[in-house]
Amino acid sequence: MQDVTDLPFMRVAAHYGAPDYFFTEFFRVHGQSRPEKHILRSIVENKTGRPVFAQLIGEHVPDMVRTVKELLQYPIAGIDLNMGCPAPKIYKKNVGGGLLRDPAKINDLIGALRDAVPGLFTVKMRIGFDSTENYERVLGLINKHGVDLLSVHGRTVKEGYRSDVHYDFIGTAVRTVRCPVLANGNVTSADKAAAVLAETGAAGVMIGRHAIRNPWIFRQCRERLEVERGLRTRLTGGSASQPTAIDPAGRVVPNPPPSSVLCPPSSVLCAPSSVFAPTLADVREYITRLYRETQTPDIPEKAHVAKMKKYLNFVGQSVDAEGRFLHEMRRAMTEAELFAVCDTHLLTEPAKLFATEPYPGIIARPNCETPVESCSLDTVTA
Repeated sequence: MQDVTDLPFMRVAAHYGAPDYFFTEFFRVHGQSRPEKHILRSIVENKTGRPVFAQLIGEHVPDMVRTVKELLQYPIAGIDLNMGCPAPKIYKKNVGGGLLRDPAKINDLIGALRDAVPGLFTVKMRIGFDSTENYERVLGLINKHGVDLLSVHGRTVKEGYRSDVHYDFIGTAVRTVRCPVLANGNVTSADKAAAVLAETGAAGVMIGRHAIRNPWIFRQCRERLEVERGLRTRLTGGSASQPTAIDPAGRVVPNPPPSSVLCPPSSVLCAPSSVFAPTLADVREYITRLYRETQTPDIPEKAHVAKMKKYLNFVGQSVDAEGRFLHEMRRAMTEAELFAVCDTHLLTEPAKLFATEPYPGIIARPNCETPVESCSLDTVTA
């Protein structure tokens, strides 16, 4: 995520339960480009203990190959190609999601990158540009060039972040490509992750903005899925690998349909207490940590407060159902004003649980209902 997945945020995420691996902000590749120093920091200074993939966005094959060779000098886990960014200023340059209009270009680019990357080479994409007509052809190219991991956001580029996510298309990718597939798009919670995995058959999920709202989400996903594995082992006589689901009555359903949600929240067998549930006091501590980690001497207080609002726009989706926190936070101009708002809304009832899902109708960025203008936090939501 541009403007987010930098070194300070990686450190914060790791404190609360890191993902299995990180992807950097994208390195912009063109004729005069060199890997951005602030993004390189998230690779060379990363002490989270998690692998970091270097993400590229570009379309000129020689420049992309040159950049790969430069990045291979650093301790990266692999190279990731971005074919999903939906920002008009990005896709109009035929990069990011814009590549999905040109399968021939994708063939050349993925082929060249596969040849240039001796280790892991991953791709993230959407299901099409303004339609899905090229989708299966692109999936064929993923197989043709031996991509090691594919992440699929289940919307077209033109749908931005506004439509429902088409998880059935992610399922198509799972059945079509030979590499593991990560499902992406509106993975809002551990329960939603379990549902998406059950529906799509994906190997895992990729979580972006909802890790800003809830930095415990990766820990919760692990705990939630561990509960499921334990249930399947106990209820199927010791076999955790047999396809099963747990219906709302707590019964085992062998070989369930893809839409089955494994161990729904209503089932007492889910042992929800085994999944960490943060309180509003925990959220207040998270905000303090995030503020301090992202603070640098060269950023004026007002500018840093403005940056924090980008994060807190997402956090506020789960603070209160009326959106009062968001309303007041957005009007804070100083550090003192910002933390006074946080204290009012997070420490008045510190033991109250932070909502697992965003409250209905509480939008991180109001302009999400209009065409997306950027891949930054200024404009995107779910």
